[in-house]
Amino acid sequence: MTYSIALNFEDGVTRFIDCKVGEKVLDAAFRQRINLPMDCSDGVCGTCKCRCETGAYDLGDDYIEDALSEDEAGERQVLTCQMVPQSDCVIAVPVPSGACKTGTAQFAATVASITRHADAALEVSFELDQAPVFLPGQYVNIGVPDSGQTRSYSFSSKPGDKRASFLIKHVPGGLMSGWLERARPGDAVPMTGPLGSFYLREVARPLLLLAGGTGLAPFLSMLEVLAERVETRPVRLIYGVTRDQDLVMVEVLEAFAKRLPNFRFVTCVADPQTAHPQQGYVTQHMAADMLNDGDVDVYLCGPPPMVDAVRQHFKNQGVTPASFHYEKFTPNAIATGDAA
Repeated sequence: MTYSIALNFEDGVTRFIDCKVGEKVLDAAFRQRINLPMDCSDGVCGTCKCRCETGAYDLGDDYIEDALSEDEAGERQVLTCQMVPQSDCVIAVPVPSGACKTGTAQFAATVASITRHADAALEVSFELDQAPVFLPGQYVNIGVPDSGQTRSYSFSSKPGDKRASFLIKHVPGGLMSGWLERARPGDAVPMTGPLGSFYLREVARPLLLLAGGTGLAPFLSMLEVLAERVETRPVRLIYGVTRDQDLVMVEVLEAFAKRLPNFRFVTCVADPQTAHPQQGYVTQHMAADMLNDGDVDVYLCGPPPMVDAVRQHFKNQGVTPASFHYEKFTPNAIATGDAA
């Protein structure tokens, strides 16, 4: 006995796979040469998150809250690496079908430059052996030399550049932070990707971008693409950090404001002792016009508490954005998702 699983991709393509009794959707798809988004396959990263539109299924309890929250599970979002169908199902896959037909690419990179922003972050650029194809907002896994481990970082550069840039949070004692302290131009690292379902979709309405700390990185990539397209719809960004010194690359945002006529941004600092003009969290600086009565596409990248706070803020305000795409990260993992 098998179940019929319809995979509805973001670009409108539908593919059907057979799923054996007790088999996980991710395994069934791979068996039939459809590479659904994944990274850890252990219910930890959230990369394989999709939405089950119809059908019965079991998710078990072997995944962590940061990968799939209770609220998300209640909205029928699933981790395909954990989902075991109990009937025929229809699953909305939040990536184009073309992204699922081949495995992730591996490419070599060498350190080109490292710019340190006090003790807050490092802006790192790499020369690549080939220009990677990715969607603005996606990330790669970067191997940490001599460790056998990888760390995930979102591109801050635009797709197609042979020099890839990343904004990396400085974590005292962190594996990647420690290596970058001694890294020199020309040092080689392996990269795998691109990965993730957090990326810029077709712009159909005003955009609200919410960045927390180094969660600014994917928005720099998105803004570069929007500027090249000369996007005419309103684009608003709220960039929130914990301390004054965590507020980095503001001059880059100012440059985008000159290139994109309808782009405006606000920065805020949570520290009560800050001298910054805007104190508090991003939710405290989300003006009503930014939400446009819900006719807005929201993109959020920040730590899990920020994602949860924004979701709760929308509920409290009685606003349901037309679309809500988010990526929540910890120093060692990235999880992506979407909410209606």
